[in-house]
This record gives sequence, structure tokens and C-alpha cells, in this order.
Amino acid sequence: MTSDKTNPGNHDLFNNDSGSLLSDEQKEAVNSADLNINNLNIQRLLNPDLVNQITIEELLLVLKIANATYRAGHPVMDDQVYDHVFLNELKKRNPDHEYLSSVEPEPLQSGKTISLPQKMLSTDKAYSVNEIEKWVNRLIKTAEQLGIALAQIEIRVTPKLDGYAAFDDGKLLYTRGDGVRGQDITRAFERGLKVAGDGKRGHGAGEIVINKSYFESYLSEQFENSRNIQAAIIAEKNVEESVQKAIDDGACVFYPFSQLQSWHGHYQELLGNFDEICQSIWNAVDYDVDGIILETTVEAIKSEMGSTRHHHRWQIAYKINDESAEVKVLSVTPQTSRTGRISPVAELQPTKLSGATISRATVHHYNMVKEKGIGAGAIVELVRSGLVIPKIERVVQSVEPVFPEECPSCESHLLWEGDHLICPNKTDCPAQTENTLIHFFQTLGNVDGFGPKVIEKIHQNGIKKIHEIYQLQQVDFVRFGFGDKTSQNLVDQLDASRNIAVEDWRFLAAFGITRLGQGNCEKLLEHHDIDKVIYISVDEMINIDGFAQLSAEAIFEGMANIRAEFELVYQLGFNLIKTEKAGEKDLSNSPLFGKQVVFTGTMVQGSRGDMEKQAKTLGAKVAKSVTSHTTFLVTGEKVGATKINAAKEKGVQVISEAEYLDLIG
Repeated sequence: MTSDKTNPGNHDLFNNDSGSLLSDEQKEAVNSADLNINNLNIQRLLNPDLVNQITIEELLLVLKIANATYRAGHPVMDDQVYDHVFLNELKKRNPDHEYLSSVEPEPLQSGKTISLPQKMLSTDKAYSVNEIEKWVNRLIKTAEQLGIALAQIEIRVTPKLDGYAAFDDGKLLYTRGDGVRGQDITRAFERGLKVAGDGKRGHGAGEIVINKSYFESYLSEQFENSRNIQAAIIAEKNVEESVQKAIDDGACVFYPFSQLQSWHGHYQELLGNFDEICQSIWNAVDYDVDGIILETTVEAIKSEMGSTRHHHRWQIAYKINDESAEVKVLSVTPQTSRTGRISPVAELQPTKLSGATISRATVHHYNMVKEKGIGAGAIVELVRSGLVIPKIERVVQSVEPVFPEECPSCESHLLWEGDHLICPNKTDCPAQTENTLIHFFQTLGNVDGFGPKVIEKIHQNGIKKIHEIYQLQQVDFVRFGFGDKTSQNLVDQLDASRNIAVEDWRFLAAFGITRLGQGNCEKLLEHHDIDKVIYISVDEMINIDGFAQLSAEAIFEGMANIRAEFELVYQLGFNLIKTEKAGEKDLSNSPLFGKQVVFTGTMVQGSRGDMEKQAKTLGAKVAKSVTSHTTFLVTGEKVGATKINAAKEKGVQVISEAEYLDLIG
């Protein structure tokens, strides 16, 4: 993370001119989604460089704003920013959060909702061929478990239409809504909306789309993009004359997925000719396409793999974004991180790339600057291939680079350490100190008043340690320049951060010890109490699975450096949730203790993988196939009678998902 004294980034990924305010159309979409953005700094919330500085509540709000504005045809960010920055941040902070397993909703008009004939899930996404290969390997593994010959694994590939999702059961046309309940928009057919393909109703899920060529020729000057048309087609009130004409001309259609042009073939043929197949399918229709959909056609594999609450496991979307541009480097700016490493940031001639104006790109380290010749006047190739943060792919024209001799924050003489330039001033470097304080509150995550601006102001008034912040009173904050009410709020936030329960591993991770992330903190605390772990030796660490000699030595040194501060902060009396010690949990009373369980079919409560993990925590032995040793076969939806009967013949107790949930309480 960069010091707050420097510009955190200028990716200009907002789809409005100022980047600080939403457009009227975006505000309308947000209001329609019932999202409260009053008194919020929208520019801060939507800035991908600051994503790790916002609270989880703010993060969820950003995701909902992005979804609402995208569905309304006025997106505040592109797909890659949504997926790779904000959605990934939520996955990092809370991989089990319900938002990740829910279907991103289409906006609902005012009015009552009705149940969909069947669930309409989202689609899991891949941005590289390697991810597609991993997905194919999961199909192969499932086929082997089911005894299906690999020669029978067929894949269907179709365009991924970028339209308005809907479901046609032959009587009603439904919006996707939240994937379970939508609204009746049959009025679109009453207005003359046609069905693509064979023209017949009742094909199920699909998208409302408009012909690209028609849009460019007749509607592009009136509407910003085609999504505005899609929303207008289903509007409750009368549609505009130009939209009605597009419907009458057959340019607007409901395109059932089952009717899409497709490629069918064996998985080996798919992987062997992936680029050609991808290109041909991508260009197969004259509608907006933002990827391709791959799915197996083998019903047994589909049934076995099932789905999460968010997507089908037997299906995946492949999306690419490989725009590149040759860009001139204006300068290279050094920035000091929390650990003292100096990060080189290339300031670029502003360039439009994948819908975003890019003016900065981080270079990995100063050795790359040296080896590649990156500096003022260099020409570099910039890409955003499935990435959000722009990447310097190669240097087209190098220059003689210039290296900083002093830390930009404290002016200490810099040292080379491997590939990196390092500021050795660990005790009095403003950037390192500020970022360390920010990291503490950010990682602790139970209050949100101590962001970069507040920390900067506190640090400017001589506060350099975490424990010193907790000693501050209202009068101190007032003296620092905060208002009376804000000052009292900050004092209250400090009290709350000590009293609101937080995991002990998160508390330890908040000190930012090198190579001691949250996962490693939890591992250590499974073997040592929080008040003793700071004194753990290298040998004791190595005895814990997952800690190698070099990592243990680095962690030991880091702990020694923060030991005094840790003791002072720990003594403030935080409400810490103790990590359960390895082997400490008594599972003897669990209804699954020692039992062998097999899950099959599509589960409603959660993904099958999650249920298997939960069963293991309850003392069960989880297997993939039924044998005479199996105790329970837990059945979800779409399980064949043959499989159930075979299990019963082996003496296995077959129970439904609901019965299983009752069993485990």
C-alpha cells in the first residue's frame, strides 16, 4: 500500500466525467435499487486503489451499486474491476459471505414478484485458458468417479450474450430477479418482441438483446448503449417510438440459450483448437457478446457436479480482455510501503484502454526498472488482459533509468536488498509509520473511523505507535484539528474496537509482521496462546506444519521487532475470540462422528463442497462413492433411482438433504 501522502492512483475507471459524482442515470439506478448513498464519498468508494481501505459494509454497497448501474445500462465500472478488484476483495475478507453465493439481481420494477419456474443462476467466470483447463479436469474427474468413458465427455460452446436475462415458460416471460423470484414482463411479447431461433415460445432461459448493426445505424445517437434499449423494452409504461420500431423491425428479440449457434465436440478437440473455436463462436451472432459459455452436455456429469447457490459447476463463462497500447512513460515515482520497500510507479501519458483512462502502472520493483530501462521517455506496451490493474507487458523503447537515492518519505539513504530498494529507517519513516497504523485498523476490521486521512492527521501531530492512539482523549483530537463531535466519535470508535469481539489471529495479523499473514497467524494460534505466541522460537515454529526454516526466521525477527508494542497494545484489553487448539475439539457426541457420508445430487442449502467440509468438522469421513462402508447417502435434487436403489441394496441409509440438516441440528 502506498503512503497517503502520494497519489494512490488515477485509473479513472468511472464512467462519468468527474469521477466524483454519479450521473443522473446512475443515481436513478441506485435509487431504484433502494441503496442509500447519502453523505457518502462515492469517489473514494469506487476507487479500486482504495478497495482495501473501505469497510465490508461499504464494499457490499459498492458491489450493489455496480450491479444496479450495470443492469440499468450506465455502469460505474467495467466487468474486470467488478470481478477482480471489488468481488475478489470480498472473497479475501469473507469467502463464505452470502453475497458470493447469491445471484446478482436484475433490477426489479415496482410491483409484486413471482416464483420462477426454475432457478436462474449466475455463471462462474474464467479469464485464462489455464482456468478452462482446470474446469475440464473437474469434468474428467467426475466422469471417472461415475465410470463414464472419457470419450463420451462432450462440450457445448455458445456466445455469452450481454443482454437482459429472462425466462419464458410459454405462458409468461419473467425477469431473472434474484434468481428465485422475478416479475412478469410478458408485456414485452405483447408489444411484438420476437423469439430468436425457431420463433417458438417456451424455451426457458435466455436474454433480451438488440441487433448491434441496427443499434449503430438507428439508435446509437439517441441511446448511450444497448442496455438502455433492453431495459426500455420491458418498461411498464409505453415504450418510446424508436424502441417500438426496433421491436417491430425484429431488431429486438428474446434469444433462448437453447437456440444459440453453438459448437459441439470432445473436450480434447476443444482444448486443441480453443482459440479458433472461441473466435468463431464469439462472432457467431450480431448481438453484444461479452464472452463464451462452455458446458458439458452429459446429464450424469451435470447431475453429479450440481451447483452452488450462485452457479452451475458444469458450466463456465470464458471472458477475455486483451487490449494493449504503446504508451509513453512521463516519469517514475518512488513510493514507500509499510515494509520499507520502495515501489516504482510509472506515470504514463493518459491512454484509453478497455474503457478506462490509464495514467499510472506499478512496476514490480526497481531491478525491473534497471533491467528493462524504464524511465521518462521510454515507450512501453500496456495491457489489461483479464486484469484490472494495468500491466507493463514489455518495453518497446528503453531509456537510461534514474534511481532514487533517498526515501521519498523520510529522506534516508536507500539500500539495495535483492530486487528491491529499501528504506532502512524502520522507526522514523513517516510513510512506513502511517501505513503500519492504517494496516492495524484495517486488518482489525471492527471499526471504520481510522482511515488514511485520519491516521495522517494523527501522525502529523506526533503519534507514531498504535498504543499511543488508544491513549488519546477527545481534547487531544480537538487539538489535532478535528471537530468536537468527530473527536468524540473517534474516542468512541477506539473504545468499540477494544470491546467488539475479534478473532485473536486477526489481532496478531494486524501488526503486519513479514510473512505472517492471517492464515499463518491462525496456524500459530492453533498451537500457542496469543500472549505466548510472540515469544515463539524458530524451532517451535518449524515443528508446526506449513512453516519452513526461512519463513520461520523472518517471522521470528519480525516478532522481535514489534514485541514491545505488541505487549502494550495487548494489555489494553481487547475482546479476543480464542482460536481453537489443534485436536482440542471433542466430536464424540456428534451424530456424524466416525460415520462415512456421501453427498449426491444438487444441494439447496449450499454447495456440495461446503457441505462436505462441514461434515468433516463434525467428525464424519466423507467419500465420493457409495460402498458397503457408507453410513449415509445424502441426496439433493435430480438423483437417479438407480443410484438410490444400489445404495439401499448395500445397506446404506438414504436420507434427503432436509433430513440430513435435521440430523446435524
